[in-house]
Amino acid sequence: MTKPRRSSRKRISAIRSGEFIDYKNISLLRRFISEQGKILSRRTNRLTSKQQRFLTLAIKRARVLASLPFLNNEN
Repeated sequence: MTKPRRSSRKRISAIRSGEFIDYKNISLLRRFISEQGKILSRRTNRLTSKQQRFLTLAIKRARVLASLPFLNNEN
């Protein structure tokens, strides 16, 4: 049996080198939230696991401080 090959393409990070994941950077956090207000998966975001953990913490902090909504029910 042969193993399926993985693509050798270099992953392009969704976060640029000058950007920091912080609860105050609302414009960055909004890129990683769905229209319903859910945090998108790591595969969808193209982030490393460490970046995804920091992103999740930052989004949760921003929600508690009312910078981001918990739900987006605008239909």
